[in-house]
Amino acid sequence: MTVRVRFAPSPTGMFHVGGARSALQNWIVAQQTQGVFVLRIEDTDAARNRPEWTEGILSALDWIGIKRGTYEGPHYQSSYAADHTAAATRLYAEGRAYYCDCTREDAVARTGNKHTGYDGFCRDRGLGPGEGRALRFRTPDEGETVVVDLVRGEPTFENRLIEDFVIARSDGSAVFLLANVVDDMSMGITHVIRAEEHLPNTPKQQLLWEALGVKPPVWAHVPVIVNEKRQKLSKRRDKVALEAYRDEGYLADAMRNYLMLLGWAPSGDREIVPWSVVESEFRLEDVNHSPAFFDVKKLRAFNGEYIRALSEQDFVAACAPWLHGTQTIPAPPWRPEAFDAALFAAVAPLAQTRIAVLGEIVEYVDFLFLDEPPADDASWAKAMKEGAADILDAAAEEFGALATWTAEPLKAALERVGEQRGLKLGKTQAPIRVAVTGRTVGLPLFESLEVLGRERVLARLAAARARLAG
Repeated sequence: MTVRVRFAPSPTGMFHVGGARSALQNWIVAQQTQGVFVLRIEDTDAARNRPEWTEGILSALDWIGIKRGTYEGPHYQSSYAADHTAAATRLYAEGRAYYCDCTREDAVARTGNKHTGYDGFCRDRGLGPGEGRALRFRTPDEGETVVVDLVRGEPTFENRLIEDFVIARSDGSAVFLLANVVDDMSMGITHVIRAEEHLPNTPKQQLLWEALGVKPPVWAHVPVIVNEKRQKLSKRRDKVALEAYRDEGYLADAMRNYLMLLGWAPSGDREIVPWSVVESEFRLEDVNHSPAFFDVKKLRAFNGEYIRALSEQDFVAACAPWLHGTQTIPAPPWRPEAFDAALFAAVAPLAQTRIAVLGEIVEYVDFLFLDEPPADDASWAKAMKEGAADILDAAAEEFGALATWTAEPLKAALERVGEQRGLKLGKTQAPIRVAVTGRTVGLPLFESLEVLGRERVLARLAAARARLAG
């Protein structure tokens, strides 16, 4: 039997990191078994679907390594509406479903409890299709439904506690439960790997598989992803869009390594591992049950490690979108013609050891390509205190007299300025850094001065001195 897995997102918004994890887990299982990964776009919610969301899903999958052309699809659920209708009609014809004209208010009025599920009032009324009548599945009165799950064992559900659930609306369109099952059958899906939040629907779907005469797939429900408050990640509350992390400057390799650790771990005392290790070691049976904490601080640290592991050439290439701008990444604050690739290459190794995400590169190097250093009032107020004017004057004199404009002589010159005033180097260099780079933190100061050049450094010291005098 060929293993066939599927990833079935809805194009109703940005691509959720939880969806990305599910996609990767399905992808790995397909790769391990020489199986097939199927992409199905569940686009039947016409009011919320937009073409750009579908393209966003495809591009996000491309980014994390699930490339177009390497999987089956995308299939579109809306194309299978006739199959959904046929399945609903069959279940009705075989007595496995019945029409119901009850509203939720009707059910509450009969039971007196708004938390109780549907009471089966229309089971034996013999209603046919008609306006305002939904089709409900006739859940068995007795017995139990056992879901054999590779992650959770064998969750067992008493059938008497499963209400007669709706499978088709009054307009004949199938609801998610039925459409999902029929599509999986049509596409020959053998393994359904998805988030824990779908587990309550699973006994209902398994009943549908059995009623339609097909053996249910292998189930695997992986743990829900939560934030630092142990709340399920929410689009309204948390940063969950994969595209946002991509555009901020997270590396795809770092992101997919981290996503795979949400509920699983490789062998040994290690977390950052080559993708080949993840592909060879991942097993659904080893995924734990506990909610998985999406720790953004840990992800940043991961990403920093991946950035530092890049070759210098690859790091320079990786920074390009933030140095020039793209459709989704804003253009940097300097004029395009002001960018100097040689200057950037000179400081790139220094920046590579300091940034955690690629988007931070702009603030580290903007002073090189702007006509004036960036204006940062907080940095100016912090550095330009009493004595700053004297330090700027003395530094300008020392720097101007240097025969060699490199980092070591520049450092020695400023150390002399500090020693003459009883100041440590950290105190002495603060007004120099802000005058030249605009900020109190950044790349190593003396290497920055060397790269910027004598003329521009002295001009910026003079401009800062004039501002203080003014």
